[in-house]
Amino acid sequence: MSLTIKPLDYGDLNGGLARMMDRFWEQGTLTGDPEADAYLRQDPNAALLGLLYDQRVRAEYAFTGPHRLRDRLGHLDMKQIAAMPLDRLRALFAEKPAVHRFTNVMADRTHAVARILAASYDGNAANLWNDGADFPTIERRIRKLPGFGPLKARKMRYVLHYFGYRDFSGT
Repeated sequence: MSLTIKPLDYGDLNGGLARMMDRFWEQGTLTGDPEADAYLRQDPNAALLGLLYDQRVRAEYAFTGPHRLRDRLGHLDMKQIAAMPLDRLRALFAEKPAVHRFTNVMADRTHAVARILAASYDGNAANLWNDGADFPTIERRIRKLPGFGPLKARKMRYVLHYFGYRDFSGT
C-alpha cells in the first residue's frame, strides 16, 4: 500500500515519536515493522492505544503493543475490552512478550479508556476526531482519557497525521 503523507513540522518534539517520524522519512516505516504500521493505519483504536502505551518504553515498542494485544484477543474491539474482566486483561498484557513493560498499569488504563470509548464514542477512537473538529477540540477530548496528560495529548496531532487519519499539514 502506498501512503502519501505531507510533511508536518515536528521540530518541537524530541524522543521516541520524533525518532519514529525520522525513520518514516528515511525508511518508510514508523515503528520499524511494516505490518504493525499497517495495523495502526487501519485501526484508530490501535493508534490511540499506541500513544497511550508510549510511556517509559521505546516508542516503537509502545506503538506495536496494540498489535500484540489484538493478536491475543483476536480483536481490538473497545466494547468487548470494556466488558471483559480486568484480571483477564492483565493476564493477556503479561504474556511474553508483554504488551507493555508496566503490565497492570497499562492494562488498567486500557480498560478505562475502552470503557469511555464504549460509553461515549460508540467504541471507536476515530469518533474523537472524525467529526471535523479542530485540533484544540480533539486535544481536549483526548485529555479527558486516563493516561493522557497535556504533553501526550499534544502528540496526538502527529499520530493522527503520520498514521494517515487527519492531515494537519495546513495548520
